[in-house]
Amino acid sequence: MSLERFVQNAMSSWLTEEGPENDIVLSSRVRLARNFKDFTFPTFFKQEEAQQILGLIKNRLEESDSVHPGVGKLEFIDMGELQPLEKNVLVEKHLISPHLAEESPYGACLLSENEEVSIMLNEEDHLRIQCLFSGLQLTEALKLANTIDDWVEENLDYAYDEERGYLTSCPTNVGTGLRASVMMHLPGLVLTQQLNQIIPAMNQLGLVVRGIYGEGSEALGNIFQISNQITLGKSEKDIIEDLSMVVKQIIAQERSAREALVKTSNIQLEDRIYRSYGILSNARIIETKEAAKCISDVRMGIDLGYITNVSKNILSELIILTQPGFLQKYAGGPLRARERDIRRASLIRERLNEEKNENSEGGITL
Repeated sequence: MSLERFVQNAMSSWLTEEGPENDIVLSSRVRLARNFKDFTFPTFFKQEEAQQILGLIKNRLEESDSVHPGVGKLEFIDMGELQPLEKNVLVEKHLISPHLAEESPYGACLLSENEEVSIMLNEEDHLRIQCLFSGLQLTEALKLANTIDDWVEENLDYAYDEERGYLTSCPTNVGTGLRASVMMHLPGLVLTQQLNQIIPAMNQLGLVVRGIYGEGSEALGNIFQISNQITLGKSEKDIIEDLSMVVKQIIAQERSAREALVKTSNIQLEDRIYRSYGILSNARIIETKEAAKCISDVRMGIDLGYITNVSKNILSELIILTQPGFLQKYAGGPLRARERDIRRASLIRERLNEEKNENSEGGITL
């Protein structure tokens, strides 16, 4: 296993596998923020302490054949040894945070071969244990994260307070240190303009809605991240149950919105999907936002049965492949904005043609 394997392949297991409710929920993520006792937190520590943290984790890694039977060996990747494009690709695959890629001079990460597990080192906290599963699998993701958490804590002591819980660099993470999130495809609620009414209600429940890459990012392709804001005063179980309950309600509302669009605006909806598929199949220049919008339309078309013989996996792959970092990685170096738009259109056409050829007997049905 090598770094090249992580940056060359767009498809992580959470994109290729079909998890529960995967027509709407693309992935579930659980992240645990942890710091070590008797060490300065990353916001203030110096290089010597940062290197000591990396050494502790490396030693723990060498002592164990596996952190979990289903995870296997973890690959240690030093951020200081990566090129900017390689970091961008790992961000675009949701394996590391933009903060680790851009603002952590002594950062590193551990990645599992199936890319379900990512442990970020010396980011905002000493450790950020992340588990990514396909579909709605928050409970399963938490179980694995806790297993890895226990594996680390067998030999190392965390910064912990009996009243406050786990201590973190940011006060909003104090307590459980748990951030749970789901990535949802919500074109029906966007097109029916219901999402703007739902978001304030979720905020009142202690949840936050963000874009595809978390805080500060845009909701490209009608993809949104919904996560908990409260980590103190609630148990991990309660956080997961509360988020799951709200997500299930949103799933029901999204399906209802799609059904309403089919009943009341069927020809307009079919035309929108058909046009988007046509753009993806034929465009010679396409920007990130337009590509994401068209991919979203086509994915909804597959879910609703308008389009057959095109797999959802290829569209999930295109969401990642069409991001700037991946485009430039495949090109072998930096590209100007217009060059990226041309290459993006070419890549989409090639992948759709491959899919069409693989299903040539039945053809593409719209």
